[in-house]
Amino acid sequence: MEQVVIMGTGCAGLTAAVYTARANLNPLCFTGTLPGGLLTTTSIVENFPGFPEGVDGYELMIRMQKQAEKFGARVQFATVEKVDLSGDPLRLVVDGEPIETRTLIIASGAGHRHLDVPGEHELEKKGVTYCATCDGALPPFRNQPLVVVGGGDSACEEAMYLTRFASKVYLVHRRDSLRASRIMAERTLAHPKIQPVWDSIVTAVHDIQADKVTGVSLKNLKTEVVSLLPCAGLFVAVGHIPNTQLFRGVLDLDDGGYIRPTTGAATGSPGVFVAGDCADRVYRQAITAAGMGCMAAIEAERYLAGRSG
Repeated sequence: MEQVVIMGTGCAGLTAAVYTARANLNPLCFTGTLPGGLLTTTSIVENFPGFPEGVDGYELMIRMQKQAEKFGARVQFATVEKVDLSGDPLRLVVDGEPIETRTLIIASGAGHRHLDVPGEHELEKKGVTYCATCDGALPPFRNQPLVVVGGGDSACEEAMYLTRFASKVYLVHRRDSLRASRIMAERTLAHPKIQPVWDSIVTAVHDIQADKVTGVSLKNLKTEVVSLLPCAGLFVAVGHIPNTQLFRGVLDLDDGGYIRPTTGAATGSPGVFVAGDCADRVYRQAITAAGMGCMAAIEAERYLAGRSG
């Protein structure tokens, strides 16, 4: 039987792994479908303490994993498919195999939110993408006009990154100003390759018949005028949805699907703790996820100590 199982290997999960491994609890960490979490899809992270020159998101997660493994954490590429949190031990099904554990730390993170417009699903991976650093350098996007949808830091980062390859980047936002941090917004709007498209939404992606992105339909929310903007790619950066579907009806979730802790990192199920973007709908930063991972690990360690005592 495992002492600690951790779902997720982003900042929250790997920080929890470092702490529980140093407590000699030999944690078993499951990566889910995206090892390292969403931070591996970003480029330079400038606001994580200790890296004055910034650090590549993928490199940061690799360093965290190595640190956790140094103290005895085990990281497996696998996905938790089912949970039974009603008893002691807790029971999981991981890639079809049953596993029992005394504690569970849920750090399953979040996934990309979609626009849910015609053509988006059909043209995904054919010009529609949710990660500029993953796909921006691909040949179909080079020296072509591209569209980024969103108004936060992530959208600005996507747009800035795409200027390396695109002929022009249109930043489409439903409001008349960006929600991004001031420094990121100023940097983005000052770039000569980036053109903001204010008060607008994407209503359709073209062209399914061509089996590739050739443009998007835009609707101006103030004038209600619909226009066609030719482009070779659509990069969607409109937020995230917590990866908590597995816990619907099992744990207390809010209306956005985020897990609601009771006190600290604890949940309503004994031995189950939560950390990171699957519980944080306010801050959603790498550093706050790491802090929550630390909290969950310490509480899991104390829970186990209390049970054995």
